[in-house]
Amino acid sequence: MHDRQTTLKSRVTLSGIGVHSGQPVTVHCNPADADTGIVFHFSDGSEIRALVSEIGATDLCTVLGDPSARHVGTVEHMMAALFGLGIDNLAIEIEGPEVPILDGSAAAFVDAFEQAGVDRLSARRRYIRVIEPVRIENGASWAEFRPYDGTRFEVEIDFNNPAIGRQSFKSDIDAAVFCRDIARARTFGFMRDVERLWAAGYALGSSLENSIVVGEDGDIINMEGLRFPDEFARHKTLDAMGDLALAGARFIGCFRSYRGGHKLNAAALRHLLSNRNAFEIVEATRRERGRSAELIAVNAPVYAPWVL
Repeated sequence: MHDRQTTLKSRVTLSGIGVHSGQPVTVHCNPADADTGIVFHFSDGSEIRALVSEIGATDLCTVLGDPSARHVGTVEHMMAALFGLGIDNLAIEIEGPEVPILDGSAAAFVDAFEQAGVDRLSARRRYIRVIEPVRIENGASWAEFRPYDGTRFEVEIDFNNPAIGRQSFKSDIDAAVFCRDIARARTFGFMRDVERLWAAGYALGSSLENSIVVGEDGDIINMEGLRFPDEFARHKTLDAMGDLALAGARFIGCFRSYRGGHKLNAAALRHLLSNRNAFEIVEATRRERGRSAELIAVNAPVYAPWVL
């Protein structure tokens, strides 16, 4: 449990292809002051904050802003890296309509952020602590937050495809677990959907270099195969972490989902934050003469200065 907010020690630049637009894109991640949050800046001076209130679409990725106007798409992998490494404040200059897909996982973001280093700031970090269960359902799919002493994800998926089937990933999350068990899990798709997605203007930058592709018979098209036997469930966990990072503050509790996705993740987060009796705002403070941190409740109408 970290008691102070963080940012990067130095600027990080990452370039690549947008998985849906097919366009070259670049992000410059700059250190930011405490209480800034994660903010995307555009060349015309406009900005979009990385908050669930800014989500404009969740069809095949998470889009912040208006998809028909100023927006930034495919934010979930970079947001997962920030969540996993515990980075609270960044000013991100973006050149293009979406965050680069890189290899389809969060690994390149983690490597770049770790190379830059994480800087602890003087301001205390606030957390959202779940104190009552909240649940949302959509047909056979569901997602819920439950009280838990830590940050935990339990994500289960169920696909009618022999390569995937029903699999789950369950773990408490800290930086070491994220880097070892989640960050390298890649996004995936099905060969049968390729032409339909292209016709709809999606996946124009998708390739075997940045996606796991599953054939009709359940064969993995990628020559190198899978990085984990349950890579699909691990990537869905990565996506969930990136989507829930849009709370604007880290949460303390357990997030569980079955057959979820970006839309359900966002709906569950909105449901939690709309129920003021389901969570409380706590602040991490260092015990005197000790190395561990404890949490104290704070009487605040918002859990971070940038959340309105």
